[in-house]
Amino acid sequence: MRRLFPEPADVEVDELLEGFPPDGLYFALNMVVSADGRATLAGRTEGLGGAADHAMFHALRERVDCVMAGAGTVRVEGYGRLIRNPEARARRVQRGLATDPVMAVVSRSGVVPVQGGVNGDEPTALIDRLRSEHGVRSILCEGGPTLNASLFGAGLVDELFLTVSPQLLGGGDPLTLVRGPALDPPVGLDLVWLAEGGGDLLFRWRIRR
Repeated sequence: MRRLFPEPADVEVDELLEGFPPDGLYFALNMVVSADGRATLAGRTEGLGGAADHAMFHALRERVDCVMAGAGTVRVEGYGRLIRNPEARARRVQRGLATDPVMAVVSRSGVVPVQGGVNGDEPTALIDRLRSEHGVRSILCEGGPTLNASLFGAGLVDELFLTVSPQLLGGGDPLTLVRGPALDPPVGLDLVWLAEGGGDLLFRWRIRR
């Protein structure tokens, strides 16, 4: 993988994620979109990102206490065990983490489409419960776009990891990174780094406060 900003260099994912997540309570969001901003391909994210995106996806999961997603995303993407690689689970233990992150599902119906998931119908209350009842400090959200809108609107996100896939999908009424009412005011982003791998562009942005 090639880092393009701030200092150009050949890097590994571990170097890009050095120090992530920082100490304290932290909430990151990770998404992939096409070059024209579409968040799904044939209704799913599978097929959007390449090897670089997949490496970042798994490396982020490996470092957090909790993975969060909306019920629709969990259902469509077929979530199962979050950390399937035994070596990755061992690395989590070395970092002082549980072998698997807590799975949190935002579900208005109360139905959790994954075994062992912690659910809630409102993100802020669910985050509070995850922290008070499960000791969660770092959370990684994987969407979808409707959940993203509520998280950004409530000011809950600290960082955005975004992969832009080198594909144009087209189509009407696209599902984009954030879907819902306009964010007012717009959410400002400060670029931490930009990297490229296999045509994928990987951005890390810190939310401007």
